[in-house]
Amino acid sequence: MRFALFSTQTSAPRPAVVDGENLRPLEGLASLDALLALDPAQRAAAVGRLGPPVPLAQARLHAPLAPHKNVFCVGRNYLAHAEEGARARGEELTLPKVPTLFSKAPTAIAGPDATLHLDGAASHEYDWEAELAAVIGTRCKNVREEDALGMIFGYTALNDVSARDLQNATTQWFKGKTLDDTCPLGPVLVSADEIGDVQNLEVMLRVNGETKQRANTSSMIFSVARIVAYLSLGTTLEPGDIIATGTPEGVGFARKPPEFLKDGDVMEVEISKIGILRSPVSISAPVAAGR
Repeated sequence: MRFALFSTQTSAPRPAVVDGENLRPLEGLASLDALLALDPAQRAAAVGRLGPPVPLAQARLHAPLAPHKNVFCVGRNYLAHAEEGARARGEELTLPKVPTLFSKAPTAIAGPDATLHLDGAASHEYDWEAELAAVIGTRCKNVREEDALGMIFGYTALNDVSARDLQNATTQWFKGKTLDDTCPLGPVLVSADEIGDVQNLEVMLRVNGETKQRANTSSMIFSVARIVAYLSLGTTLEPGDIIATGTPEGVGFARKPPEFLKDGDVMEVEISKIGILRSPVSISAPVAAGR
């Protein structure tokens, strides 16, 4: 199934099932986070209580989830991206033995088609990173890799917009990864059963219609199952937790010359079986020439 959070001119945001060109509201629930908080039997019952259809054309979609804790993120998880990063930094490539982890605060999340208001005084080097995001559906800890995919409710698209100058100013990436509006998410949350083989999805990103990134999740260094198993080692994962699984090659800082976002740019993350996450960019102050 495909789920969305939407509003209309006359209604506040509410969760729904996507039914073709219509949305069917989930009656009695205020959010998709509330749906994920239910046990499996309650979820099935909730999905059976659908309101009258609302045309998608009359709705505004929002970020499908509003997590109460940070988004878990994996860095350097596509071989070609790890290679391009090492080249750009003039370093020898050393592949990580375990996933490289960082996080983004909930205040970084933005919805589909929402303008990203980026602070030009904070960074001169905003970059793009298309990513598949997994959403936990079952509270779990110390999960075996062979059981890990069963803990996932569904998947969505995410753009890990990164302030490279802040990121590279320290060995801890957090500041450069968590500025406001740097985690657009959506447009929908797709159940795991509809996705099927999560290690065979096309991931791409366009800036102003020009393709910058394109790869398949089959080229991940650490599979989604391995990531979930590693994250859950000694750490409780909860329904609604979001895990960004890494970005492929083609990011701006590794290009020659480097390319960074400009005021007025439009990014589109597209992932097969999920859809297109579109993000116009507004940068509040002039930034150094990046292109």
